Amino acid sequence: MALNIKPLSDRVIIETAAAETQTASGIIIPDTAKEKPQKGTVVAVGNGKKD
Repeated sequence: MALNIKPLSDRVIIETAAAETQTASGIIIPDTAKEKPQKGTVVAVGNGKKD
């Protein structure tokens, strides 16, 4: 992800991880049954709140 975005105050920018298309046992999950991904990586962090 190559963006020149810097979050303000205590905000965080997260890049979501790709959703799995197959379970550990080998069952393929169709697009209609997929859920929003709950995992990701932190890309940028703001400076924090000021007192």
